[in-house]
Amino acid sequence: MPPPTHRHTDLWPEAIGEALQATVASALAWALAATLLYFLAPGLGSFSRVLMFSECVGITMVACVLALRRSQRLARLRPASRWIITGLVAIPTGFVAGHQIAFLLLGEPMQMVGNQRISLSPIIFTVLVGGLGLYYYATREQLANEAAARSEAQRLAIESQLRLLRAQLDPHMLFNTLANMRSLIREDVDRAESMIDQLIVYLRSALAASQTEAVALSREFTQLRAYLDIMSLRMGPRLSYRLDLPAALADTLVPPMLLQPLVENAIKHGLEPKVGAGSIEVTAQQSGAGIEIRVSDSGLGLPADELESLAERHAGTSYGLQHVRDRLHAVYGSAAALRLERRVPSGVCAVIRISG
Repeated sequence: MPPPTHRHTDLWPEAIGEALQATVASALAWALAATLLYFLAPGLGSFSRVLMFSECVGITMVACVLALRRSQRLARLRPASRWIITGLVAIPTGFVAGHQIAFLLLGEPMQMVGNQRISLSPIIFTVLVGGLGLYYYATREQLANEAAARSEAQRLAIESQLRLLRAQLDPHMLFNTLANMRSLIREDVDRAESMIDQLIVYLRSALAASQTEAVALSREFTQLRAYLDIMSLRMGPRLSYRLDLPAALADTLVPPMLLQPLVENAIKHGLEPKVGAGSIEVTAQQSGAGIEIRVSDSGLGLPADELESLAERHAGTSYGLQHVRDRLHAVYGSAAALRLERRVPSGVCAVIRISG
């Protein structure tokens, strides 16, 4: 389930259903144009005849624009140039070819438009209606691209915050670990070597994660295991942990270091202040709508009389929780969410749900 990728917004539909919607919208617009033309320029024939010519011109123009939108050469041009060229090709083509189709459907002799007498009204209406239609879609495309650019900028900002967060947290964790290793070297060489090995794994994973936009869930769990091994050596019997990742979800792609702030938050606010032993469980499972990842701790939790605390933490007053929530929103939008649950008899469970 890789994070969605961002691409150029193409508002001209490819799917049949969306193409039909565009055709219906065009038909309504050209029907209105035919009505105006019928009353403003009498002498063009009956209303049904004017409507037939108008609709044939409009549908032919839409078909021409859809065909041009598939051109790779046009796609490489700047938006303004692309739409100008599209208009210069589609409007005359729609006018001429549409009239010939209308002559054929009405059973009238096909002729070059304006061969017998020139009427400027249909030409002016075609240029105005076609130009306004192209301008409308060009404006929509520009707004959609700007929205996509803002979304991409937000995502990059979140990733920059991630790197800044790691730059702030890693030295603190590193210094504490090195201090522990210094004392263990004389007291317990085997534990010191184990801590060094896990620190290497953790730092290598953290460095690799800071240079990519998505990692396999198995790598995320490997980094968590290294981190929790280090914390277990530091905290001793006060910390135990369990990681459960089904093989079917091992290759699922997620944003890097998505779970790390939740585990750190559980240790800092739940287990370290608690007297006695505690545990952390990180589990992933397939749900009906996607995947669900739970980070549970048996720490202090939230006092029963502080009913507002859970709502506040759920809203994201904790920087680590807010950071995870912002990253989920930037990558998945409304398809992912983070919420907290109170555990009984004590502890908190952070639940990430990703749909898709």
